[in-house]
Amino acid sequence: MSRIKDASVDEVKAAADMVSVVSARSPLRKAGARYVGRCPFHEERTPSFSVNAVDKLYYCFGCGAKGDLITFVRETEQLDFAGAIEWLAERFNVQIEYEETSPQQDAKRRRRERLLEVLEAAASFYERYLWDSQAGSLARDYLAGRGLREEVCRQYRLGLALGGTTLTRKALERGFTREELLAAGLGNRRGNDYFFGRLLFPLTDARGRVLGFQARKLREDDPLKAKYVNSPEGELFRKGDLLYGLDRARAAIAKQERAVVVEGNTDVLALSQAGIEPVVASMGTALTERQLKELSRLTNRVWLCFDGDAAGEAATLRGMELAAAQGMDVRVVALPAGFDPADLADGFEARLGRAETYLGYRVRLEIERAADRQEGFVRVREVLARFEESPERQDAIRYAADKLDLPKETQQGLAPSKSASSTGRVSARLLDAGERLEQNALAGVAAHRSLLPILAELGPEHFDREELRRLREQLLTDAEPEGDLVGLLAELDARAASEGIDERTAEQLLLRLRERQIRRELIDADPARTMELQASLARIHATVEELAAAQVFSR
Repeated sequence: MSRIKDASVDEVKAAADMVSVVSARSPLRKAGARYVGRCPFHEERTPSFSVNAVDKLYYCFGCGAKGDLITFVRETEQLDFAGAIEWLAERFNVQIEYEETSPQQDAKRRRRERLLEVLEAAASFYERYLWDSQAGSLARDYLAGRGLREEVCRQYRLGLALGGTTLTRKALERGFTREELLAAGLGNRRGNDYFFGRLLFPLTDARGRVLGFQARKLREDDPLKAKYVNSPEGELFRKGDLLYGLDRARAAIAKQERAVVVEGNTDVLALSQAGIEPVVASMGTALTERQLKELSRLTNRVWLCFDGDAAGEAATLRGMELAAAQGMDVRVVALPAGFDPADLADGFEARLGRAETYLGYRVRLEIERAADRQEGFVRVREVLARFEESPERQDAIRYAADKLDLPKETQQGLAPSKSASSTGRVSARLLDAGERLEQNALAGVAAHRSLLPILAELGPEHFDREELRRLREQLLTDAEPEGDLVGLLAELDARAASEGIDERTAEQLLLRLRERQIRRELIDADPARTMELQASLARIHATVEELAAAQVFSR
């Protein structure tokens, strides 16, 4: 992928409004020179999220989330650096320039942009036909019959394809070529529209860019027998990479730390309409590794809610095994046979609360599939043998013993004791007084750059922590912070404001750092050096007292 020019990166950063970006995730209110609100990265009742709108930094005193504008977009939108810059550029209308690349790379990038442009135009075209034309009445009646209101259907940009050459003619008039329509999956080789007389669900990537469509049959005389037809696999569209509704559900998934996965697109609409926001669809198949990878960027907890028939059970089992193998916490919402989530949308939150654990579901399924008690015993023992000791394993053992009516002496053979792997929990190291002094001193300099000359008089040896030594160097050289220094600077910036570190206080902190270093040197100093160091200590004490007195009289 082409590299974005540094000048464009700087232009995007300058144009982007930090408060506007954060407020889209969590409302902010002004508090002095800063903004505060509830943290978008964890649930909280009391606002602890602090935003510096000028330097475009954020820090949460509750969970420790921290960084700058780019970090915030990367974390909330699950993008890489270039993706975050492009996301901000699109939102704040900044034209991005890329470094010079080979003609082949430039052509590939321009082609991708053209295909995305024609797909976006097609989605808008189909939307208008669904809602503004008489021909859309059949599709609108179908949606109303499913209990789906216009509001939610518009949110997910549903549309209608009439077929023939309706879309093709409009696209050609706008300057797109037949080859581009074919590559985007919107036309066929005969020059006609790819979709004919069907309700369309736009399929987007996690950023909301349309990559293809899923088309639902509306008429019995449809020449295609399949109820659902997808865009052809091509340069942009690969069904196994996408989850329907992920672009709209991402924020809720990250905030609630759970993803509800259903089979069908209408299930997503119905549950979203019922107030369940972190919901996506696998579009009629079991989950794929690529789909699970997308979800794992947002959460480790997945609720599977596939249809209550044999196909749904099989899809649940395959998706469940794959997710569990990737270390995800998997729950299963078992639905009555013949029902799908859309049929049970009202009160579905209660069903989520009663979801079975992965192990519990597997054990129940093995018993139900067994021909007799003996086979059930063998099946369950094979499943349980793969799991370490846990409350869920104990619950599964009790369930199996009850269902198989096992005597106590037989239960031991069902699940021989298996020691759990011991993983010591490492507690967070508390800052000692020395490290807090170093942090607060640098926080004061970050907030009051007039103190940089005093910081320059302190060498790296005045800071014990390597990360703080590097931050000292960054402040002195005025270099752009990178990597872990971005988050550290954001944290210290917020702490300086929270703890009221004014310029005089910051200067005192720097003097105390110098005092600490002198006391360390005194330990091994010879007599002559000792006298010199003690004289320096006396001067520092006098300066600290003057600063303290000045603070008292300035109040």
